[in-house]
Amino acid sequence: MEQTKTHLKELEAESIYILREVAAQFEKPAILFSGGKDSIVVTHLAYKAFYPAKLPFPLVHIDTGHNFVETIQYRDELVKKLGAELIVGSVQESIDTGRVKEESGFNASRNSLQTTTLLDTIEKYKFDACIGGARRDEEKARAKERIFSHRDDFGQWNPKNQRPELWNIFNGRKNIGEHFRVFPISNWTEMDVWQYILQEGIELPSLYYTHTRKVFQRDGQWLAAEDCIKRRPEEVVVEKDVRCRTIGDITCTGLTLSTAHNLEDIIAEIAATRVTERGGRADDKRSETAMEDRKKLGYF
Repeated sequence: MEQTKTHLKELEAESIYILREVAAQFEKPAILFSGGKDSIVVTHLAYKAFYPAKLPFPLVHIDTGHNFVETIQYRDELVKKLGAELIVGSVQESIDTGRVKEESGFNASRNSLQTTTLLDTIEKYKFDACIGGARRDEEKARAKERIFSHRDDFGQWNPKNQRPELWNIFNGRKNIGEHFRVFPISNWTEMDVWQYILQEGIELPSLYYTHTRKVFQRDGQWLAAEDCIKRRPEEVVVEKDVRCRTIGDITCTGLTLSTAHNLEDIIAEIAATRVTERGGRADDKRSETAMEDRKKLGYF
């Protein structure tokens, strides 16, 4: 246990150092807040990094319009608790103004449409650094990321054109119109995140804990039976005890059958599982390089 505390303390210190570097190097940074556990941990770290001063970064949430109600409730309560500034980019508005075209069919999702809304929001508010909760252990494309990840003037990511990061020296120099995505918990694992949440007593959306929900099965994964997902005739709705390992757009967030009602149960469940954290994310299964393709276009 003592070794775990030391390990988490080292990770926390590194992340706080990165967040302070962001505040020092950039003029208008922001936290990309999804309402998922990783962005919650990043927000908690930022709060600790600058306490007792006010959180120096606004929280930017790209709202697909197909979010879990619990996520939005948690977001609003956290913003009020921290006295933080909240900026919401609306995918529905992007659809209404013709910036993006909504998908149709049984596998339709607004997840990929977030990219345009995100880039429009960054341009509108002139953010020069967007802090995210991505970790290198999540997915092979994210394993290629630098902590200070450069984006060109189109908001796009080129994995072959990134700066070296030696001895925790971060290069935030950029040209006009370019920006950076910054990932303070890049070196954390999923287990690190959960152990840190337990250690710090961080509150989470109820979705992360086992609850009874109406669901249906598609392609080997359980999805929430919500109006925004068009179901096939053979996809029968049943009630199951489930929880989320990651939280995103309802249409692509797979649910895990679980009996984990508290953080200790979740940690034990994660330690025993052989399914990756994003194994239930339908958006990652659209192609072999789905995540990398989205990232190159400007995704989180």
